[in-house]
Amino acid sequence: MFKNSRAFFLFLFFAPLFAPAQDTVKPRPSPLTIATARYKDTYLKITYSQPHKRGREVFGGLVPYGKVWRTGANEATELTVTRDVVVNGFALKAGTYSIFTIPDKDKWTIIINQDTGLWGSYNYNAKQDVTRFDVPVQTLTDVVFEAFTITVEQKNKVADLVFLWDKIKVVVPVQFNEPKP
Repeated sequence: MFKNSRAFFLFLFFAPLFAPAQDTVKPRPSPLTIATARYKDTYLKITYSQPHKRGREVFGGLVPYGKVWRTGANEATELTVTRDVVVNGFALKAGTYSIFTIPDKDKWTIIINQDTGLWGSYNYNAKQDVTRFDVPVQTLTDVVFEAFTITVEQKNKVADLVFLWDKIKVVVPVQFNEPKP
């Protein structure tokens, strides 16, 4: 009896050392973030992972100029719209899309692509592009964004998707359509 109880207590002592439930869950270095907008019955959602500068040179360094970028970290950034919208003059059908970009010093090429669920831009396929267009880069002088951030600045049926990181700001115009009766 004493022998069995000693084995039992040894088991109780050592079991937590090997239990996977005891592993601590570490937060992602680039947390998942969502930006949203709504106009009447149309919803817009951008899902992206938020990398941080952490003392690194961002554009032209961590994010090379002239190369397709996932527009965030981890999985490719996704744009979901519940009804048709107009993005920079292009009629975009309701659905979910990936957003890729090609950053450069004075402009970014914005790419809306129908492939979703991609990790990074490794499997990016230009044949799946729905639209691509250039937008100018604005250099910020009074603030530095440590984390890559996408915000939506909305006024009624017009919304700007604003991409911010380091001292760079890029704006993508979106117009919501009036719902059909």
